[in-house]
Amino acid sequence: MAITRQVITSLQRDGTDALGTKTLAIKIADENIVSGSLLTVESNHFAVVKSRGAVLNVYETGQYALTTPDKPIIGSIVQGFFGGASPWVYEIIYINRSKLLVRNAGIATSAEMAEMAYQVDYYIHVDSKEAALDLITHLPFNGALIDTKEVADYAGPAIEQAINQVVQVTKMEEINEHINEIREAVKGHLADFLRVYGIMLNDLKVLIMPKDERMRELLSLQAIGLTPIEAVRYYLALRMAEKGLVSAPNAAAGVPFQIGGQPTGFYQLGDAAGIAR
Repeated sequence: MAITRQVITSLQRDGTDALGTKTLAIKIADENIVSGSLLTVESNHFAVVKSRGAVLNVYETGQYALTTPDKPIIGSIVQGFFGGASPWVYEIIYINRSKLLVRNAGIATSAEMAEMAYQVDYYIHVDSKEAALDLITHLPFNGALIDTKEVADYAGPAIEQAINQVVQVTKMEEINEHINEIREAVKGHLADFLRVYGIMLNDLKVLIMPKDERMRELLSLQAIGLTPIEAVRYYLALRMAEKGLVSAPNAAAGVPFQIGGQPTGFYQLGDAAGIAR
């Protein structure tokens, strides 16, 4: 084990931040960390020093000479009892104080049991040393780091529950009329959920739309004032126009298309029955 003085930092050799914009916390475990090692904490980080599972201290921005309870053991004692390695293992956990963007997406069902796709974008940050301790206490590390994807996985059920409370009792075409109600419900549920982990919720945006693309287009047509039947006709006409069919305007108007004075399609039910006779 090296017992020389060293500098511990979250900056990589090229000067970039190891946490970046997607990592909430990163853990550095190194047997070379000893009393007197210099701990550097950047302006957008907290640093937590742990030993054998116990928190020794939480540091804010600055550079600190670590004071750890180890007394370096050298020579034959180390070789005999610990195989050449120090019995003390220290962890430095850097916590990102910057605002990080998190995204959750999922499916909810409307009152008609139609599938609605939702997307929730929100910003989070860790505000204090106490919050940093809550984070590492309640949110487990999956390896050496905690990223925004892990936060999204944990927050997913809370967001889904808040959205379904409104969406499941609302007709599909009326959901956007309740978007502010849905947003406030999600914000309240999510803020309470994240607070347990020491995470503060900032801005939040909710977007809900029919999962089926055709249904989205039909609702868009109704939004400009068309009736449901007119919306279906115009949707059909748009698809026909994309294929280059000259009868697309007739589909939109709901009238027969004629070639040489003879109707060829889009009959009313009675007309078709009359020709059949």
